[in-house]
Amino acid sequence: MTNTDAATKQMNNEKHYINRVGWLRAGVLGANDGILSTTSLVIGVAAATAVRDTIILTALSGLIAGAMSMAAGEYVSVSSQEDTEKADIAREKAELQEMPEQELQEIIAIYKNRGLNDDLAHEVAVALTKHNALETHLRDELGMTEISAAKPLQAALSSFAAFLFGALLPLAVSIFAPLKAMIFWQYGCSIIFLMFLGALAAKTGGAPLLKSMGKICFWGTIAMATTALIGHLFGTHVS
Repeated sequence: MTNTDAATKQMNNEKHYINRVGWLRAGVLGANDGILSTTSLVIGVAAATAVRDTIILTALSGLIAGAMSMAAGEYVSVSSQEDTEKADIAREKAELQEMPEQELQEIIAIYKNRGLNDDLAHEVAVALTKHNALETHLRDELGMTEISAAKPLQAALSSFAAFLFGALLPLAVSIFAPLKAMIFWQYGCSIIFLMFLGALAAKTGGAPLLKSMGKICFWGTIAMATTALIGHLFGTHVS
């Protein structure tokens, strides 16, 4: 095996997490929002009323509306990113056709700024331009790669499925938990769900475990406490 083959094999075996960023972001955000927003709604309503049917209906409504909203919002957001990328690609294609020498000089300048000497920068720029000029400019001039490319449908489906999964948990609690202790059951179960989600996200993305779990639990507690207070005040005034 040559040194080049060995290096290629080692590179293929290396474990990186950046290629998971797209779906991991959408999935974690969706599941977190599904748990947190639905639980917060249920806690707010449970603090204002002791009718189980109302609490279950609130959880179900939050699940359906939230999942659709997350999917639609994610699709529109990532589609806008995709449209921008497509416009930049079209512009770069036109510039390569109309002024190839200027585009080559741009790449040479980029490599010189990265530390290559004049001759080597020119040699590398010419070689890569001959290989794939558009790919070279997209990567080195605009920072666009296959990994970072926008995928609207993937993001939307990930968000929808993740929110649905997350929201099913507080819905199940609203059905089976004791009515008198509904708020405490919702909070306790949600913190456990959020801790698990934080650990899963950290493990999948290679981030610190305790830090990820701590952040998601802290802000989840703030959100649920706020809605519980509002629900309690609302219920008191209604009574």
